[in-house]
This record gives sequence, structure tokens and C-alpha cells, in this order.
Amino acid sequence: MLLALFMLLNYADKAVIGFSAQGILKDLGITAQQFGVVQSAFFWLFFAGAILLGALSTKIGLRWLLGILMLVWVATMLPLVGTVSFTVLVLCRLVLGFAEGPAFALANQAVQSRFPAEKRALPAGIVAAGASLGPVVMAPILTWVIVRWSWHAAFAVLAVAGTIWAVLWLVFGKDAPAASPAARAAESEVVDAPFSTLIRRGTLIGIALLMFFGYWSTTLKVAWLPLYLSDGLGYSTLATGRLVMIPYAVAAAGSIAAGALSNRLLAKGVSRRVARGYLTGALVVSSGVAMYSFTVVGQGVLQMVLITLAFSLNTASYAVAITTVADFVHPRKRGAVMGGLVAVSSIAGVISPLVLGYFVSDAANKIVGYGQGFALVGVLIAVGSLFATFLVHPDRDLAVLRVRAEESAR
Repeated sequence: MLLALFMLLNYADKAVIGFSAQGILKDLGITAQQFGVVQSAFFWLFFAGAILLGALSTKIGLRWLLGILMLVWVATMLPLVGTVSFTVLVLCRLVLGFAEGPAFALANQAVQSRFPAEKRALPAGIVAAGASLGPVVMAPILTWVIVRWSWHAAFAVLAVAGTIWAVLWLVFGKDAPAASPAARAAESEVVDAPFSTLIRRGTLIGIALLMFFGYWSTTLKVAWLPLYLSDGLGYSTLATGRLVMIPYAVAAAGSIAAGALSNRLLAKGVSRRVARGYLTGALVVSSGVAMYSFTVVGQGVLQMVLITLAFSLNTASYAVAITTVADFVHPRKRGAVMGGLVAVSSIAGVISPLVLGYFVSDAANKIVGYGQGFALVGVLIAVGSLFATFLVHPDRDLAVLRVRAEESAR
């Protein structure tokens, strides 16, 4: 329960800047391009945090590591409760990104070792769903707080919630338990290959690319979707808060469904290439196609359906993608590899807010800029993830690693 709340607050911290966009633009007097810098700043050190702090999980127990991370998150919220400058806002997002870098990898590392291969994807889906539920639960609360008081008050709410969670976690939280017998039996089939060998296998390269393109969409959902709905399409602040919840809610359900489907396919004897790779790729490719499509239809129900698919199918893919790593990588290296994948995907978080900010700032009008930016990104996601899908071949790469291990042992 506490870990679910951890991921909920993790994504609420990311999303609050989008809900506060109009107030921030007005109060700080910054341009859309500068707001893109604010959103991008969150990811400047995300890469380093995912790797460096993720590596600490082998030396510091989960109880203390997650408690300390939450307190750092709270510390980055406190300055924003009062009047701040553009520079302070950027610095707060920079530090928050560093501290939140390893969150998803640590949460998945905690659950993957407990289950055999054919049951892993569903627990991973539940973790991913918990992340999506953050904005679903917090969006109406934060938008109401912003309308009733100000965007500063929204950061105060998150600071209080984070502090309460940290206290509860340090009192009741526990380190990850040892792997179950079934999970240990499954791990015996996984070769403890060197990092230099793992990173050259197509499966790991393909999963890294799929997570990169998937996270490109996720970043736009967090950074620009609320502003697109309100500033670009003209929805009110309260309506925007309600509409933004839809993609997150669908993403939560989709994550669980995708994980369950992947498990079911694997249990029925379907290859990992299909049950893991093709399923992950299909979700990300469909996300890109939907993103392009919502830029060429008129405003209304159909457009909102396409927006929902564009910003939820990619999230549903994460559970299956990260489970492929557990099938493929030995537990001793799993945490570092997962952290590295999160770090690679975070590069998209640096690029995507800036790209869309450029289009919005330089277009003849905002709706044209949003349309051009989302259309271009949709095509990139669809084409790039289609290519990446065919690199993922876990069964073949596992066989190759076993052969090389046997040759080395002779």
C-alpha cells in the first residue's frame, strides 16, 4: 500500500507543474519556450539520478533509501510555496528530477524477484498502474486547490502529503523480501552475463528504444497536455483537470491488462518475442499513430478518444517492457540495468518539452504550433518504435548468452 502511494506521489509531483502552467506563465511572465525549459529541466539530471541513486539500492536498504528520496522531493516543493523566480523554479525541478530518477526502477526491482517469469508482468503492471493513478487521484484535488487559492498552494499540498508518507514509511516500511522458491528456480535459467555483453544484445537495445519513444509521449502528457487542453483547445481549468484524468485512468487499467495478457500468452506457450516484444511494440506504435491522428481531426469526442489513446497506450507498455528485462537479465545486474533503461528513456524527457515549446512559440498561432509539434512527434514515435520492436528477441538472446557462458566455462 505504501509503495503504491509512493508511485502515486511520484507522478503527482511530475504532473503538478502542468496543472499550474497558466498561473506560472502569468506570475513569472515567461514565454511558452521558457516553460518548455522548466519542463525539460526536470530531466536534465534524471539520467544521473536513475543510475547513481539506483546503484545505491545494493548498499542502502529500501526502507531508508525511499524515505530519504521522499524527503528530498518534499524539499524541492517548499520553495515553490512562496514567490519564486524563474531560476529558482528551474533549480527545484532539476533537483526533483535527480531524486525521482530511480523511483520506477526501484519499485520494479522490489517486485520482479518475487515471481517466476510467467507471473511477473502483472505485478509490474500494478506498479505502473499505481504511477498513473497519481494524477487521477491528485488532478481534481490540485486543480481545485489552484482555482480556490493558487498554484503555490498545490505545491504546499504535495509537500505535506510527502512528509506524511515519509514518516509512515520510516515507521512501517520494510526492505524487499528474499525471492520466493519459484522465483529462484526461474532465476537459475538466467545467465549472469557481463554488462558489456548485455548491452550489445538486440533485446536490450530494442527495449531501451521502446521505453525512450514511450517516455517521449509520457513527458508530453505531463508537461504539455494540460496546457494544450486549456490554452490550445480552450477548455476551462476545471474541465482540463477532469479531462487530463482520462488518459491516466485508461493508462492504469491498460497497464494491468497488458501485464495480465503478457503473462497469459507466455503461460500458453507463446514465445517471449511475441508475449513481450511484439506486445510492447504494438502499444507504443499505436500511441504514436493516435498522437498524429488527433492533430488531423476536429475538436470533440473523437479527438479526445485519440488523445486518450496517445497518452495511455505507451504507459501500458512499460510493465511488459520492464518484465522483459527480468526475463533476460540476472538478478545481480537487474537493478543496474533497469536504472540504465530508465536513464536512457529520460533523454526523451529532456528533448520533448523543448521541441513542442519551439513549435508553439514560433507558429503563427498556438493551435497550429501544437498541431505541428504533436504530429511530428507522433510520426517519430510510430516509426521509431516499429523499428525497435523487431530488435527484441529474448528467447534467441537468452540462448546466445547460455552458449557463450558454456564456452567460457570450458
